[in-house]
Amino acid sequence: MTIAYIVVTVLAAAAAAFAAGYDVVAADRVRETMRGYRVPPWSLAPLAVIKAVGALGLLAGLFVPALGFAAALGLVLYFLLAVATIVRAGVYSDIGYPLPYLAAAAGSLALFAFA
Repeated sequence: MTIAYIVVTVLAAAAAAFAAGYDVVAADRVRETMRGYRVPPWSLAPLAVIKAVGALGLLAGLFVPALGFAAALGLVLYFLLAVATIVRAGVYSDIGYPLPYLAAAAGSLALFAFA
């Protein structure tokens, strides 16, 4: 396990946990944004749980590599779909929101091969 993999994975986990926590703390604001993307407001809680579980999976992956791989892959897919949702809704000004999270998860996934 390389130091780069550990650092990027911990940062990706922190980012995903932050995103999940923000969904809880600023729920009304996030739901309003989701309406602009034509995403049902009831889906906020399940989406926050997916991010939180992804964060935990990345950290668990430091000890059980298969979990880390699955979590990183899941978060990459999640944030790719977030980008696709924003593009589909045509709210291009928001495209920058999921990109740092996507980059962190993709970095963890890419470095997994060298760990």
